[in-house]
Amino acid sequence: MSRTALRICPLCEATCGLTLTVEGTRVTGARGDRDDVFSKGFICPKGASFGAVDGDPDRLRTPLVRRDGELREATWEEAFDAVAAGIRGVVDRHGANSVGVVLGNPNVHTMAGALYPPVLLAGLGTRSVFTASTVDQMPKHVSSGLLYGDANAIPVPDLDHTDHLLLIGANPLESNGSLCTAPDFPGKLKALKARGGTLTVIDPRRTRTAKLADRHIAVRPGADALLLAAMAYVLFEEGLVDTGELTPHLQGLDELREAVQDFTPEAVADACDVDAGVTRALARELAAAPTAAVYGRIGSCTVPHGTLASWLVDVLNILTGNLDRPGGALFPQAATDRTPRPAGPSHGFALGRWHSRVSRHLEAKGELPLSALAEEIDTATTDGEPIRALIAVATNPVLSAPDGDRLDKALGSLDFMVSVDPYLNETSRHAHVVLPPPPPSQSPHHDFAFNTLAVRNQVRYTRPAVPLEPGRMAETEILARLILAATGMHGADPSAVDDLVIGQTLGKAVKDAHSPVHGREPGELTAALVGDTGPERRLDLMLRLGPYGDGFGVRPDGLSLTKLLAHPHGIDLGPLRSRLPQPLKTRSGKVELLPRPLADDLPRLREALRHKPDGLVLVGRRHLRSNNSWMHNVPALTGGTNRCTLHIHPEDAERLGLKDGAAVRVKGAGGEVVTEAEVTDGVRPGVVSLPHGWGHDRPGTRLSHALKDPGVNVNQLLDGSLLDPLSGNAVLNGIPVKLAAVATL
Repeated sequence: MSRTALRICPLCEATCGLTLTVEGTRVTGARGDRDDVFSKGFICPKGASFGAVDGDPDRLRTPLVRRDGELREATWEEAFDAVAAGIRGVVDRHGANSVGVVLGNPNVHTMAGALYPPVLLAGLGTRSVFTASTVDQMPKHVSSGLLYGDANAIPVPDLDHTDHLLLIGANPLESNGSLCTAPDFPGKLKALKARGGTLTVIDPRRTRTAKLADRHIAVRPGADALLLAAMAYVLFEEGLVDTGELTPHLQGLDELREAVQDFTPEAVADACDVDAGVTRALARELAAAPTAAVYGRIGSCTVPHGTLASWLVDVLNILTGNLDRPGGALFPQAATDRTPRPAGPSHGFALGRWHSRVSRHLEAKGELPLSALAEEIDTATTDGEPIRALIAVATNPVLSAPDGDRLDKALGSLDFMVSVDPYLNETSRHAHVVLPPPPPSQSPHHDFAFNTLAVRNQVRYTRPAVPLEPGRMAETEILARLILAATGMHGADPSAVDDLVIGQTLGKAVKDAHSPVHGREPGELTAALVGDTGPERRLDLMLRLGPYGDGFGVRPDGLSLTKLLAHPHGIDLGPLRSRLPQPLKTRSGKVELLPRPLADDLPRLREALRHKPDGLVLVGRRHLRSNNSWMHNVPALTGGTNRCTLHIHPEDAERLGLKDGAAVRVKGAGGEVVTEAEVTDGVRPGVVSLPHGWGHDRPGTRLSHALKDPGVNVNQLLDGSLLDPLSGNAVLNGIPVKLAAVATL
């Protein structure tokens, strides 16, 4: 007998509502939830394949523990005993920093990944922290931290109301959006055009998004910051700056004007390969639009000047008066955000509070560059201990970090490693213990991170669609037990972790004069929390203390878990609205337009004016039916356009003697790969493109479908030395490569 169940899709950042068809304990179908307050029935191929992802037979069902050199099935008790002995032994012998923690992108797609890693890091006290952010969006965090005092204060384009949208390095028709949570991004772009708006796309590839645009600028890869700086120059030079209601919240406008004086459209034209007249037109069109928003994504982050490019995206929104106004770029407010505080000067954002041991890369947002992980393991220095143990949660850095071969060898040298992963993949195969979470249908879902980036304020929560199978352990319990095992509390009840967080949160809240529970008894408030599990009680706590919350009875019509459960399709909290100066946490209490670290990095950008690559450069690309390295083991999501081929322009292919479908060797600073050439005018001349997340050909994995068509690891072309210095972000785009035809694949 089949039934239906609601589930928020965890497979990309769009967070669409799904209606699942369930037969027994198996998900047999998925369609869009038409009553979902946010996605309104939209679904993409990933969501439609939820059942196949959920039921992948290669998913691990029980823990694995390494015995006599081999990973073998074990009980949960045996697994956590091994974790406690392995991690605590390394800490006792070598100190907390000798334990590294790597957090992958899937963490932000689960409740467990949002709630428990911060507790793990606090309990361990290690500074050896690495995440997927430094091969993705860390430049945006750093630029936001410097501009607004809060690394997580990221404005998003008001897609539903803007008149003019300029996208740089973004392809939301393939990615479904990123750092901009928007179900049916394609539909929103089409609606923009239907209401007479303008869509401009700046991208070296003629992507699906670029094909939809009114204007497509095929910029030279890596030149994003130069082009944006030249647009800012034009706004100043031609008297087009109009900060409007933002003016009292700004600091450093005159200094900013002076800082961009060298970046004239004529000066940047050769480096960008964009005519000066086109650059001026871009700036004028942006200034003339009734409302406008500039939005940059991974293509503008994973370049040598990623933080400057991210900063200049916001600068253009500010100079045209479009920051924090409807139709421009606004700051979302999630239901689980902290209680809003009165505006005013705050603590600001600190960058580079410590550095990595080997190459002395600066810390950003509490993290070190993922590119540095291998050397932090395999290189001895006099400056502290190398990493000897690793906790890897939902991450596959052998494929996602530069120079996977070196990292692969380094992981094999660790004293101890534990992976929380549903698969035995290219990274987890090195672990001494593998802890597999259950399929997503058996987990609850609330989007803590993505609701802070949503294009409309709303709140949704879905309980597990399918009961936890016998022998499985909830992901929340896995991470709670991992915390206890790694921090010297092995054997304690996992509920102790949630109780600790609740107690600490309420203890601070009752002492906070701005909190709705100021002066009340923590015990009384704890007893009032509802929820069937510790994570649900924590969600109830965050909702009730949040900006829309009931304040534990202070606002009877406010949010709580009880109210949210009564609305299974979610609660609409309204369109984005102006919020300044409340989100600002800078020391001045204003938007600081030219912070010192950014000003100090501008000479490096000026130096780039004199450099123009004379050979081929590589860029990445996304596929609609995958998300990094996650989904190549699902037959329904591979094949067709989702293939690991090298896109090359016909002119370059002819010059190099390459035919469509022929084997081609691609060589970079970190190594070489052999793949299939795909001749297409979808890339500009001088640019080639390989997708990210492939290379499933290493022994010892259990990815049977991915192994049939493994593709190649594009990050093996990198040696890890190219980073954006402010953020530590890896440079993945605009990489010089050399090509050569080979006889066969």
